[in-house]
Amino acid sequence: MENISQDTICAIATAPGGALGIIRISGNSTFSCLEKIFFPLGKTPLCERKNHEAVFGKIIDGDNIVDEVLVTIFRNPHSFTGEDSAEISCHGSSYILNKVIQLLMQNGCRMARPGEYTQRAFMNGKMDLSQAEAVADVIASNSAASHKIAMSQMRGGFSKELKGLRNQLLHITSLLELELDFGDHEELEFADRTELNALADKIILHITTLVNSYHTGNAIKNGVPVAIIGPTNAGKSTLLNALLHEERAIVSNVHGTTRDTIEDVITINGIQFRFIDTAGIRETTDQIEAMGIERSFQMIDRADIVLLVTAPDCSLTTEEIEKIKQRCKEKHLIHVQNKCDISHNSQFMNISAKQGIGIQELENHLATLIGNKISGESQLVSNLRHYEALKSALENMKRVKEGLEMQLSGDLVSLDLRSVLYDIGIITGQQFSDNEVLGNIFKHFCIGK
Repeated sequence: MENISQDTICAIATAPGGALGIIRISGNSTFSCLEKIFFPLGKTPLCERKNHEAVFGKIIDGDNIVDEVLVTIFRNPHSFTGEDSAEISCHGSSYILNKVIQLLMQNGCRMARPGEYTQRAFMNGKMDLSQAEAVADVIASNSAASHKIAMSQMRGGFSKELKGLRNQLLHITSLLELELDFGDHEELEFADRTELNALADKIILHITTLVNSYHTGNAIKNGVPVAIIGPTNAGKSTLLNALLHEERAIVSNVHGTTRDTIEDVITINGIQFRFIDTAGIRETTDQIEAMGIERSFQMIDRADIVLLVTAPDCSLTTEEIEKIKQRCKEKHLIHVQNKCDISHNSQFMNISAKQGIGIQELENHLATLIGNKISGESQLVSNLRHYEALKSALENMKRVKEGLEMQLSGDLVSLDLRSVLYDIGIITGQQFSDNEVLGNIFKHFCIGK
């Protein structure tokens, strides 16, 4: 790690084929390396230019002008990495970009390793580990909703949530440590177990909320799964095609055409949905079709939203509908009546997938449903590593609660509390130490006045 921080690194930061290209440089020798190949317009040398100043000039190799470029200066610590940095904006020619990289490497730079700029930002305290991971999520975001979650995390929204949680944990840990270290001083008053229990309940609720948000956060990140189920010939495949605006599934009047699941994604009002067309539900002696029908019920378990599609001429028995409802207890079940051009049923959402009637209303309903879930959460967890760490923190915090209720000694309860702090530290990359507890004790409880 020490050698990495001492090197000055460079890399092409833009995708090939564009009209413009950007090369990023970071490290202590950024400006001295640049001055050997970059000659600015005007007499003021690069090292004397102001922070965030954009400087026009030429990249020169011997007697040859490689390109006319714009160099933007970022002095430490006011840069992405926290180091002296610069960005060279030049023409997007692969020859020019590679030539500039070659010249930089000849004059003291080395090629950056994958993710090294973000790694340096983390090492230099510009962001915590959860924010660093969010950088990749921002780049990979494929919808407005997933981009919003990633941007919130990268800008410190999730980190702020964890910081507040960590401060609560540190407070309760400090109270217990205080009790252990100064318990023989009768003149000192400590928080009683009732207060500690109340604080533990608050922390458990906080962590539980974050853990429960993962289901929604992960679905938005990877596409909200929507299972389209119903009897044969109800128009499920036609509905899938209408939602995707393309002929993705085979449509036929022959019963049992769809024997396996067909899956595709589309973005509706900034939210990515993953629609899954399933085999029609009916009594059958065909072994392959029966396997497809069983898979239809399995898709219900995978889905967040279930579209139950029926039609005036294609319905399900009461027992089949009840079976579906039982499988959908934790899901959003939307009963859609297709072929409304034949018959209209006011009890259900009426559409005609073939005629395109009601499709826009269905899309808006789906987007509103998920939009309300997003707005109802202060912070969504979308990273599996964070989810696993929070689950561990929740289990350890429940043991803290049990220890307090059983009147266990402070040192035993404190061990589980330290485990919770460790779990939170896994997410942020922040280490927990005894000195931090001591500092918190003296800061808030004024021992030794």
